[in-house]
Amino acid sequence: MGAEGMELGFKGVLKELLAYKSGALGVVILVFLVALSIYTVVAIPYDKAIKLWRGEEEVWIENPRNAQPIWVKYWEYLRGRNLPETIKRDTSDSKQYGVYKSLRAIPGTNLKRLYIEFSFKYEYDDFPSEINIFFSSKFNESAPILRIAWEKPGGNKIELLDFIPRDKYDRLYLSIEHDVLKVLRSYVEEKLYALGKNPEVPLSVEKALFAVEDESMSSSLTVKPLKGTYKLIIEGLLFGKDSDVDARLIIYGKVYGMCGTDHLRRDLTIAMLWGLPIALSFGLIASLTITFLQLIIATISGYYGGWIDALIQRLTELYMILPFLPFLIMIAAFYKLDIWVILAAIIILNIFGGGIKSTRALVMQIKEYPYIEAARAYGASSKRIVLLYIIPKILPPVIPGLIGAVPGYVFLEAALSLLGLGDPFLPTWGKVINDSYRWGALYKGYYYWVLQPSFMLILTAFAFAFIGFALDKIVNPKLREI
Repeated sequence: MGAEGMELGFKGVLKELLAYKSGALGVVILVFLVALSIYTVVAIPYDKAIKLWRGEEEVWIENPRNAQPIWVKYWEYLRGRNLPETIKRDTSDSKQYGVYKSLRAIPGTNLKRLYIEFSFKYEYDDFPSEINIFFSSKFNESAPILRIAWEKPGGNKIELLDFIPRDKYDRLYLSIEHDVLKVLRSYVEEKLYALGKNPEVPLSVEKALFAVEDESMSSSLTVKPLKGTYKLIIEGLLFGKDSDVDARLIIYGKVYGMCGTDHLRRDLTIAMLWGLPIALSFGLIASLTITFLQLIIATISGYYGGWIDALIQRLTELYMILPFLPFLIMIAAFYKLDIWVILAAIIILNIFGGGIKSTRALVMQIKEYPYIEAARAYGASSKRIVLLYIIPKILPPVIPGLIGAVPGYVFLEAALSLLGLGDPFLPTWGKVINDSYRWGALYKGYYYWVLQPSFMLILTAFAFAFIGFALDKIVNPKLREI
């Protein structure tokens, strides 16, 4: 280590850091990550993020399951394929386009006739992923009797089923309703027989409702979506003067949001955004704390020597051979893990790390310098010498290691989460990767589920690695020739 590197002030270091391409790139990435973290904390408060991620309320029920990010739609659009987005129609929203509701009393009776019509244009090149209807009913006597029909472009009408809501808030999952599937299977077979074609594989509800009615309907591999205006018609008989029914139709698409959704319909944007401040906080706190403690311990060991030095060195060697991961697994088996327990365990298991030996070597070199002998001669205390004369001299070579260690701890938290040892309730990148692994994301083709958190981890690592490399060259002038 040269004197030039040790004497640089903060402004000089920053100026030299920006002079290196790697340093400038690292600073730009880090500033972006910090700004995005601040935005996340302000825009989505922690309590709200946790509540959303844990699904304490059914906030995700209107999201498609395992939907790809919206940017995939734009990429596919350039290739000539328009992926479907979610379509919603709600009778409680009087300003919404494509919604008509009529409720008329039948003279001389205590009955009402209900007519609801949802209409929408479907211009996509793929089929929706799911179709659900949510009912909000108001009745004091008998439950309403509803008849649900589907009208395709061209006027072909399919009577799907009769439905009676079981309570005031009921749902009809058309995609898995047995009666609907039975009706549609008969409808498709009738159309194919008329074309002189035998059905090969039964179509799903979504494909049968949106299929072009030609020979391609015989197989789910050849069926094509029919573009045009569709209608869902609900006709009902209501009992009681105050009775009423509102309905919400949701035709789930295959793309949603900036980051897509997971198997629980959760918007992965929450995890991508909140994973950033969690990762930065975890990595920085772990790196700063461990580096600071190792710096103090190494300074004490190198300056005082004797039995203190021998004890610290034996502890360091013992820590260096301890199996780190099995200890964390053991802790996970006996204690309820959260992010703070994990952080505390990592700090405790790294206090006497290998960094103590390299820092101790610097201290032993510096304490022999003439100005240290001069300080002792005019009566400076050991505490003053350590805090004012030794530690400031060993900080420059320590800082690049501190910066470079941050991504290591970020990856460690992600690795622990991937192994199921992380905080199960926090929206972290490691937890997202763990969920994707458990639910077969790659096997099912949900690459975005794995690639997005992996990209964020790599981007964070690059930011600190670039800065660490540049700082290492600044405080170690011999590296500038490399």
